Amino acid sequence: MAGRRQAVLLVEDDARLGAMVAEYLAQHELDVTVAGDGERGLAALRRGRFDIVLLDVMLPGVDGLEVCRRIRAAPEWAGLPVLMLTARGEDVDKIIGLELGADDYLAKPFNPRELLARIRAVVRRGTPAPSAAHRVAGGLVIDFDTREATVSGRRVVLTHHEFELLATLARANGRVLSREQLMDALGGEEHDAFDRSIDVHISKLRAKLERDPRAPRFIKTVRGVGYALVRPGSAR
Repeated sequence: MAGRRQAVLLVEDDARLGAMVAEYLAQHELDVTVAGDGERGLAALRRGRFDIVLLDVMLPGVDGLEVCRRIRAAPEWAGLPVLMLTARGEDVDKIIGLELGADDYLAKPFNPRELLARIRAVVRRGTPAPSAAHRVAGGLVIDFDTREATVSGRRVVLTHHEFELLATLARANGRVLSREQLMDALGGEEHDAFDRSIDVHISKLRAKLERDPRAPRFIKTVRGVGYALVRPGSAR
């Protein structure tokens, strides 16, 4: 990819693992900064500009979930992708991370090639579509160039993953997309029939877009099938 090298912040207390990951990513044209705990990670964010944060859950002091919460609470980091790394494989940990605003989740031990693929997928998803610059559905405007959404003129602060989910639904032109299709479109995350990660993201997105998330105007649920964004001009 031409231009500025992608900058990665890796927050990982295992020094050996951190060094191995940093070396591997550096071999693939990524600039990596390693922070050994949550406080150092937050300090690095304040000092520099990063394209993605790789965040270990089990950190000393301020753990990864709290770091993720603080990132999402800061407007200047609202669109910063966060990929969580953890040795814990329980679904509850994954759901908590997603509810706090994490964009992706990778369990340890992981293949460095898979980690690289996840990072590259986020970079690809950050490239605006060459087609329509924006799409309007009722009072919702999605600007693919600036990666912003507004509802009746009010700017809605979305995470990277939330915007990509909304943009994917918009590009479907009213077609219903299954959970599996949405998962594939958002980076090829492994999933099974009982995975509800997309449901978590949809719920958070509705909470930001809708006047009443219990009666959504924009993102419709098609029971047993998936989700669809209403066609332009059809939302009330």
